[in-house]
Amino acid sequence: MPVQLNHTIVHVSDQDHSARFLTELLGLPDPVRYGPFLVVEVANGVSLDYMTARGPITEQHYAFLVTEEEFDQIFGRIQERGLDYWADPFHSQPQQINRNDGGRGVYWNDPDGHALEIITRPYGSGS
Repeated sequence: MPVQLNHTIVHVSDQDHSARFLTELLGLPDPVRYGPFLVVEVANGVSLDYMTARGPITEQHYAFLVTEEEFDQIFGRIQERGLDYWADPFHSQPQQINRNDGGRGVYWNDPDGHALEIITRPYGSGS
């Protein structure tokens, strides 16, 4: 069997708030409780397992590959909520999207400062 990413743990200050923030914006099913985690599963079987941290949170980056239609829906929800967003990971291009590799992409932050990203083309896939 080839190596596959199965899950990653996302440390947050409030697992319910953060997990629901992600599922609502991405249009995913509600998170499911598994032990101390709230699990958010994405289409390729990988899950983000939200866990309330007991100390400082180190900001991480999570990128999601979406279709053009999904991009429009998710980006619409980002705008409806009045969230800040950027075309780049350095937050130097505010309120813009990018068109890397012939697709579209945008970055925004979750409630704990984790950088979230949606892209319609994998990086390096060309135009």
